[in-house]
Order: sequence, then structure tokens, then C-alpha cells
Amino acid sequence: MREQTFVIVGASLCGAKAAETLREEGFDGRVLLLGAEAERPYERPALSKDYLRGESDREKLYVHPPGFYEEREIELRTGATVEALDPARAEVMLARGERIRYDRLLLATGAEPRRLAVPGAELDGIHYLRTVEDSDALRERLAGAERVVIVGAGWIGCEVAASARQLGREVTVVAPERQPLQAVLGAELGAFYRAVHEELGVRFELGDVVEAFEGSDRVSGVRTRGGSRIAGDLVVVGVGAAPRVGLAEAAHLVVANGIVVDERLHTSAPGVLAAGDVASAFHPFFGRRLRVEHWANAREQGAVAARNMLGAGVSYDRIPYFFSDQYDVGMEYAGYAPEWDEVVVRGDPASRELIAFWLHDGRVVAAMNVNVWDVNEELQELIRSRRPIDAARLRDPEVPPDRLLSAPAR
Repeated sequence: MREQTFVIVGASLCGAKAAETLREEGFDGRVLLLGAEAERPYERPALSKDYLRGESDREKLYVHPPGFYEEREIELRTGATVEALDPARAEVMLARGERIRYDRLLLATGAEPRRLAVPGAELDGIHYLRTVEDSDALRERLAGAERVVIVGAGWIGCEVAASARQLGREVTVVAPERQPLQAVLGAELGAFYRAVHEELGVRFELGDVVEAFEGSDRVSGVRTRGGSRIAGDLVVVGVGAAPRVGLAEAAHLVVANGIVVDERLHTSAPGVLAAGDVASAFHPFFGRRLRVEHWANAREQGAVAARNMLGAGVSYDRIPYFFSDQYDVGMEYAGYAPEWDEVVVRGDPASRELIAFWLHDGRVVAAMNVNVWDVNEELQELIRSRRPIDAARLRDPEVPPDRLLSAPAR
């Protein structure tokens, strides 16, 4: 019998966990892990935080230690660009013309930063952050910068703003929202994060957008549509990410805000799965497709995809989860809240310790613990319960999070 070949496109956290899981589950065929970057698989969260500030070394970024892939007979090819997929022939084509036949294929191609198409966008000193190479370049520029302009007040923008301030740089954040992180957290919790940053010296220009970057060869600042001119010798743009779907589109897979997959992460092409940032996956708990761009999702979906490459038929139904560290404010967020009726806060935001609950129809659909630890699993159970819960009990610090489900339903 011919040895089976499982190919993973994307040597990311997601791809690496998939390869690891294939071996853990006993697959003894050929595992080929293809990555366009020169690095072996690494994790991205530290790129905007401690690694960017020079507080952790490169080796801590990697998903697995040196020798891991060789020991498990995983063929890791770095610097390998896949140019095309041919699902009809079950082949992938590499940049140099090599064709590789597969029995199962996992697309873990991730996402890439959205670019600003405004005058001056080509100037030196304008940075985007996605790869370790990006973080290295940004760290080098931060060492000589005085004034940093951050375009975008999402997670990347806020985390880089915090890191730049911790390094002693003047920081201004420009974004169209009225509060940082407003799209995910809403105005009230966005205001909480704004207060954290402002207390530590970050300046915000919100409700405005960048109209142009100014400078001759090198950026010297930004001009906004509202008429502001903000000086900066370094600009970091963090305005979201787009899923890398080019290969899937060219191969005529179904694509809609990512590669469309079912709850078992199968695409529209037989034998082809997708996972991680690129996957728009049907979530059985929420009853809709979700595309989640976070570390935990990449890690866990990669493992589930591997099991389903082996025919396990496992549904991916984990509650979305992510974390962020800004200064000494750490948080964990769980859930999915595209809309809500009320945000209930337990604790005093001024103390920087709180739990927030997003409610829809009286039920908790998302929750965030800030500098309050070892409660997120209980918060996820609360979301899964779908039980109506009185807002007063959520606010009450005398009711521990692990007892909220035993409280009388409203």
C-alpha cells in the first residue's frame, strides 16, 4: 500500500500543532509542513509585547524546540512558497515547479495586515506587524525613535502603543472609533483601556482617520481628515488583518471572509481542510460561521483539523478565547458578542481589577476578566449554559464566579 502523504500549507502555530497531533494520533505516513517564512513555526503574541521590548529572546517564540520535527519525521520546509493547489489531482505546486501529491491537505495560511492606501504610504519608517521579521525591524527603529504614531486602536495598536510607552517613547494613537477597542469591547470598556493608556502618557486622536503620511524619503508624521498634523519619526499601522485566501480562491474553493469550512473544518474540496486565522468555520454552539484571529483558536483548531484529517469527525466548538497584556493590565476574554443589550461590570475599573459581562436577552454571551485570574473557565461555562442571570448577581462580588450557575435563574 502506498504511504499516505498529508501536506500542511502554513508553518504557523496552527500548522505546527496539526503536524504534532498527527504524530500523537499515530499517523505513520509522510507529513510535509510547508512555510513561506525562513523561520520554523513560532507564536505571534509576544511580537507586540515582551519580544518587541527586548525582554524575551527569540528562542521563546518557537512552538517546538530544535530537533522536534526531525525526531518525529515531520518534513519541515521553510522558505517554501506554494503557488497553486489542484484539488482535482490532489496536488500542490511549489514556486520552483515542484508538484506534491497529497492524500489530505490542510490550509493554515493565516492572515496578513491590511494596508493603508493613502498618499505617502511608501515612505520609510512606516511599519506593519505580523512576522518576527517585522517585530525585529520595528524594535530596531524604536531604539532610535522619539515620537511614535500608531494608526489603529485595536489589539495590535494598543499593545504596540503600550510597548512603545514602556520604552519611553512619545506615543499618539489615531483611529476612527470614539474609544480604543470599541469594536470588540464597546464604549464603556474601551474607555477603561483609554484611561489606562492616558494615565501612562499615551495621547489619543480618536474619531479621525489618516488622510496621508507626510515626509520626503522618510515619514515625518501623519495628516488626518479632520485637519490634524501629528509629528512622528516612526509610524505603526494596525488596522486589521485579511485572511490569506489567494490559493483557495484560485483553486475554486468556497471563500467568504476566509475559507469556508464546516464544523469539522472541511472545505468545499474533498480531502482539503482549513484551520486557524484563514478559516471561516461553522460553529455549532453559535449556529453561524466564525473567523477567529487569535492564538488559542489557531492552536486548538490545528489539533482538531489533524484528527479530522485522520477521519475522527470531531466538531470544533470551543468558545472563542483571547488574551492581552498592556502595561500591568492583563486580561482574558471569552465568548462572541456581535451585539449586546448591556455590559455588567463587577469591580471598580479604577482598581484595574474587574470582570465584565456582555448580556444579550439576559444571557451572558461574552465575559472578560481583567487582573482577576483563574476564573475564565467558569466564565466560559456561564456562556455555554445560556441561562438568564440577574445582572445584580453578576455585579455582586459576594457571589463567586463558580457559583453563578447555581444562582436562581431570573
